[in-house]
Order: sequence, then C-alpha cells, then structure tokens
Amino acid sequence: MSKNDKSDADEATPKKSKKLLMLLLAVVLLLAGAAGGYFMLAGPASGSDTPPPPEPGAVVAMDAVTVNLADGHYLKMRIALQATADAHAEPDGSKALDLAITKYTDMQIGELSSAAGRAKAKAELLAKIKEAYDGEIMDVYFTEFVMQ
Repeated sequence: MSKNDKSDADEATPKKSKKLLMLLLAVVLLLAGAAGGYFMLAGPASGSDTPPPPEPGAVVAMDAVTVNLADGHYLKMRIALQATADAHAEPDGSKALDLAITKYTDMQIGELSSAAGRAKAKAELLAKIKEAYDGEIMDVYFTEFVMQ
C-alpha cells in the first residue's frame, strides 16, 4: 500500500462521517419541527379551553300540559327545569312550556314510542330552552310522559 492510498482512505472517512452527521442532524431537526407543529396545532391536552360545566341550581316543576299528536293521539307531559346556580331568579316556566307545546304538537306517535326518538326530541327541546333562557337552564326533566 502506497502513501497515496493511505491518505485517500483517511480523507474519505472524515467526508463520509460529516455527511452522515449532517444527514442525522437534518432528520432530528425535521422530527423536532414536526413535533412542535403538532403540539402547537393540537392545543393543550388538558382541555383547559372548554368551560367547566355549570353548577346545578333550583329545579322548577311545571304544570302538566296535554298536546295533540298526529292522527288523533294525545301526549300528556309534565316537565321540570334545572336552573344553573348562576341564574338570577327562579325561571318562569312559560317560555319552556310554550317551546314544549310547539315542539311536540303534531308529532307522530311512532317518533315518540322509542327511547331514541324521545331522547332526540328531548335534546332538541333542551337546545331551544337553553337558547330561550340565555343559558340559565342546564337541563329539562320529564316527570310525566303519557301518550294515548
């Protein structure tokens, strides 16, 4: 082996290791950038952006009402409103009763016969009640629900 062959081998090793080092550095920087972008876009994992659920307040029971369903059937229902602790005063139930009457009048008895149908109708009613009471009502309970 001549002197020139030995010096070529010595020069090739540092060039290869510098290229490998640069490649590894590029991969690490790319992964760090991807991880940083993911955590910035994903937001906090603790869910601190969502407001805490409201504290329950008074429950106000309403009088029973009877509404006409489709095809000559009737629904007698009695509801109670669960106010939030932040509610300024005991809520007047007249808006909630009006919304319930409007929602359930002329519904098909088949829609309300299943648990899923009743749950869907109740969720829609609750959304309207929450909007009407500016978030001072957190839930609605059926204390009587009789179809004929």
